[in-house]
Amino acid sequence: MDNSRRNDSSSIESVDSMPVPLNADDDIRRSSPELFKNVSRLSRNRHKELSISSNVAESLYRTISRFSAKNKQNVYNNSNNNNRILSDLESAASVPSIQSVLDSEDQFDIYNIYGEDKGPKEIDLQRQKARQTIRSVLRKRVTNLNPLVKSETIYDDEDIGENCLPTKKDGLEFADVDPELVTWDGDNDPEFPRNWPQKKKVINTILVSTYSFVSPVCSSMLAPAILKIAAEFEITNSAVRSLLVSIFVLAWAIAPLIVAPFSEIYGRRPVLNYSIWFMFAFNLGCCLAQNKTQMIIFRFLAGCGGATPLSVGAGVIGDLFEDKERNVWGGLYAIGPTLGPAVGPIIAGFVVEHLSWRWVFWIQLMINGVIAFIGLLFFRETYSPVLLKKRAKKLRKITKNPNLKTIHDIADGETVFGRFYLNITRPIKLLIFNPMVIGLGSFMALLYGLMYLLIGAFPLVWSVRYGFRIEIAGLMYITLGIGYLIGIAFWTPLTGSAYRKLVKQNNGIPKPEFRLKYLYLSGVIAPSALLVFGWSAEEKVHWMVPSISAGVFAFAVIDMFQCIQNYLIDMNPRFAASTVAAAAVFRSLFGFAFPLFSPYMFEDLGYGWGCTIFALIGFALGIPFPIYVYKNGEKLRNWTNKRMEKEQAKRDARNLERLDAKNKVEEQKVANSPIQNNEKEQKDLKNKTLKTSGSIKDEKSDNDKY
Repeated sequence: MDNSRRNDSSSIESVDSMPVPLNADDDIRRSSPELFKNVSRLSRNRHKELSISSNVAESLYRTISRFSAKNKQNVYNNSNNNNRILSDLESAASVPSIQSVLDSEDQFDIYNIYGEDKGPKEIDLQRQKARQTIRSVLRKRVTNLNPLVKSETIYDDEDIGENCLPTKKDGLEFADVDPELVTWDGDNDPEFPRNWPQKKKVINTILVSTYSFVSPVCSSMLAPAILKIAAEFEITNSAVRSLLVSIFVLAWAIAPLIVAPFSEIYGRRPVLNYSIWFMFAFNLGCCLAQNKTQMIIFRFLAGCGGATPLSVGAGVIGDLFEDKERNVWGGLYAIGPTLGPAVGPIIAGFVVEHLSWRWVFWIQLMINGVIAFIGLLFFRETYSPVLLKKRAKKLRKITKNPNLKTIHDIADGETVFGRFYLNITRPIKLLIFNPMVIGLGSFMALLYGLMYLLIGAFPLVWSVRYGFRIEIAGLMYITLGIGYLIGIAFWTPLTGSAYRKLVKQNNGIPKPEFRLKYLYLSGVIAPSALLVFGWSAEEKVHWMVPSISAGVFAFAVIDMFQCIQNYLIDMNPRFAASTVAAAAVFRSLFGFAFPLFSPYMFEDLGYGWGCTIFALIGFALGIPFPIYVYKNGEKLRNWTNKRMEKEQAKRDARNLERLDAKNKVEEQKVANSPIQNNEKEQKDLKNKTLKTSGSIKDEKSDNDKY
């Protein structure tokens, strides 16, 4: 199937409900019943029968109506009028000729694809040969185990998924091999998400950012209310009090491992929509909870729903933007998840003081519901394999050709169980055996844990240490939000320009290490800010000092997050989902654990020495390893990639064997199915179309003779 056919087919829509122009065309009906029958049937029913595109049918309808209105005063009582009607239709600028429309209707006909002279067996043989050619190419790639696997390999194409055999650009490379392979219409197909209009891409980026905003808001919003909740539920243990906040973050470590495969099977949109409403349901449960056990369970389940946008959001940005654009638009996306932890407590402080702690959850529910409803209306699917499968499904229904498939139907041999097994085990393996994930991920996890340590410590510092009222203590979280915003505005262009400059100096060849040029700065700034916060709170100096130092810490966290996240994605694009998931599990576990022991630590050691311990760990993790990776990380990265590629090649080989067996079964089914009858029906339908065209031509010829 050539690209022109695919492009036209992608816009095919049903026009079964299009009104028949009966009132407008009485004169035409009286003039020539046969002509009216042909043209009216073409504008109403032929789309359903032969897949004529809806815009052609609508144009025919409008042309008939315009012509009828223009000639309403005339009496069509001679055959020359028939000729004039037909001529008007054929010469209309917006409507192709009747014959060309009738010819175009057969563009997906099997005989039009393979040729009129081929029978069912020859077509089936050619079809099998094309699929075997594709599998042969994939087999060579899978068995090509180069001992020095570098990042510049076939796997360097970020469009290659972990569960699909190594193909490029959703199978576009095989478009000329298999005429029944549904792919994108070249590199500029407007339906491919990266080719969408900029406005549409920005809207979807903002929506997924707001999705990712809801979960951090809900995670931290409880902090100012924790003392009142503890009083009502008679919670005296400080670890259990902290658990009410941090259990939400624990769900972020577990849920993505289970939910993420669904986004590859069903797409981003349904997974995001279901998860946000799932969180809505259990936030409602938190509103109505009557004891601490119910509250902890509902908080955990709500966190499971909120984890999905945080894990799938980065994938949406990858779906929409090229590598060179990711830094900027990733910064826009990051506004939601980074502002959330700061905004939640600000709102909650006033709510708790003037209403009650339950209203904290009712406010969460309102925010959750509004954003979920807006996303349900306006967020569009961005995952290209799912979009292609929908296109193929539509074409199969229209053309009645069951052999139209995407490359993912041909090259994705993973089972559902295999997807879940891989999604759970590979991030764990990376956390244990991959030095890049261990080193950089540890620093990311530490700062992330310290961020939630500060969020949990703020109520104690401002309410107990400084004696602020609850709403004023909640306002102190605004320093974190300001730090995040300044960090995004500062680090995004700085790291982006440094990356582009280094790529240019390297003759246009990008390296993941170029992402880490300024990472060491966060290793200096964040621990230093933590030291100032701890000792200023310990000595109870002016409240501006710890608040500003908290903002500086948040400023440094943005640099860390952007550098490491982009590096992990670029390190090996094919395994980006697993590496990002591994880092997410790591940091979420730290974000869960730190608030649990921090009250005991600060009680025994004080804020000064407690923060000093973590600051020293931050210096140790945040300065040496980032500098080493930036200067000498390529060899270490290639070594780790080599191990991953070999493991994946074995897995691809198993999937290829499974695909070969599956395809043999399908080919046997096709061989035993009544193909000849189906293709005979298509031939009869085509002959019927030609007869219709012939009747119009004959009528036109008779009119000319007359």
